[in-house]
Amino acid sequence: MSRQITQRELRNESGRIMRALDRGKSFIVTRNGVPVGELIPLRQGMFVPAETAVAAFAGAPRVAPGRFRKDLDALIDQDPTPRA
Repeated sequence: MSRQITQRELRNESGRIMRALDRGKSFIVTRNGVPVGELIPLRQGMFVPAETAVAAFAGAPRVAPGRFRKDLDALIDQDPTPRA
């Protein structure tokens, strides 16, 4: 559960709040008692060896580049004309 902190507390105690974010804590920032934002810790990236990634996709169907491009063009409305 996120702890509520005031805008002033965020300003005056930013170091303590950043350390708490490092530990996985999250905060709701309020201004005049009204919530205006949320501070949440970023998820840490996880290294995956190339062999593991290749093995995970080994059974996936192959992608036909021409068909893939045709499907994308059908879904995305793009005008290739350069803008002035």
